[in-house]
This record gives sequence, C-alpha cells and structure tokens, in this order.
Amino acid sequence: MTFRCSCTFPISGPNKLPRFKQWAAANAPDIAFSLPPQVPVKSEKMTIRVRSIADRDALLGLLDGVKL
Repeated sequence: MTFRCSCTFPISGPNKLPRFKQWAAANAPDIAFSLPPQVPVKSEKMTIRVRSIADRDALLGLLDGVKL
C-alpha cells in the first residue's frame, strides 16, 4: 500500500502508538494507516500517514474532540 497523505494531531503522554491503534481499531477500522516506528514521550503531536485525502479527512473528523 502507498500512504501518500499525512495528518498530525495532538496526543500527549506515554504509549501513544498502542493507544492510537486501540482507538483506531474501535472507531476507524476501515481506514488504513501507517504509524511511525516510535514517538518520543515528550512529544505533544503525532503524525500518521494515510492512503488518500478522503481518508485523512475522515480520520480527522473522527478524531475531532477525542482525547487520546
């Protein structure tokens, strides 16, 4: 799969990748994404890659107001 678009959203605290994966499995199972290999604990943002602009917009719409 080719992941051509990216989106950055606020997320803080430890275990960002497992928390996002768990949330995505429950709330966005039809959106394919690629996560970075790791995210520093001190980072307040995370960037993920998705296949299309439509997927990016859908994911950002689902993330609106969600506290991860």
